[in-house]
Amino acid sequence: MNSICKRNFAALAAAVLICAFLATPAARADEIKVVTSGGFTAAYLELAPEYESEAHDKLNTEFGPSMGTTHNAIPVRLGRGEAIDVVILAGPALDDLIKNGKVRAGSRVDLVRSLIGMAVKAGAPRPDISTVDALKHTLLAAKSIAYSDSASGVYLSTELFPKLGIADQIKAKSKKIEADPVGGVVATGEFEIGFQQISELRPVKGIDIVGPLPAGAQQITIFAAGIPVTATHPEAAKKLIEWLASPAAYSAIKKSGLEPAKK
Repeated sequence: MNSICKRNFAALAAAVLICAFLATPAARADEIKVVTSGGFTAAYLELAPEYESEAHDKLNTEFGPSMGTTHNAIPVRLGRGEAIDVVILAGPALDDLIKNGKVRAGSRVDLVRSLIGMAVKAGAPRPDISTVDALKHTLLAAKSIAYSDSASGVYLSTELFPKLGIADQIKAKSKKIEADPVGGVVATGEFEIGFQQISELRPVKGIDIVGPLPAGAQQITIFAAGIPVTATHPEAAKKLIEWLASPAAYSAIKKSGLEPAKK
């Protein structure tokens, strides 16, 4: 009887050890909370499952604009102390968050270069924007203009439109679209033309992308990642950011209409 009991105990102990061993990877896995702005979203959505499979970490992903005052805007989230491990947004906005002590100094890593494009409803005539003068004429002739509340829209409304000398002339027919994709209001016909990062326009159905803004009107935006001071998994966050900036991510980045920040 003692012999049987000993054998049963040994078998039970072995089973417990095996279960513990099998459970170890799951116990070690981190759940990384990521908030990304629209410019990097398409590339990120393709890359996230690949990273989870490779690193065995779970990515808990949410979305929000780089700027603005909406509830889900990244600066607003960090302003209320939300625990986030990685933020991905326009470089200038990230620099402001670092300066204001919301993101760790030295954690910024540039991921991609992004261009602003213009879209019309699918099948609609494509206005000429091949030169700065042509773009100016198109803006004056348009019945309605939409732009984002993030980096591209801030540039258009505060820099480009005044630079072209048409800010007052197009003010009444222009609107900043808050939190939602500009392509959506163009697809429905609510606005005749719309401007946003090309990577944000590409996933929207029902629109045609006319092209990027011409030289002399274009602004290249760097989207970068950083680690907020509220991060609960800073080391895992660093690993993820390094991977997103590596050649492993280049194919998905280019496919989304962006260019890797490091060539």
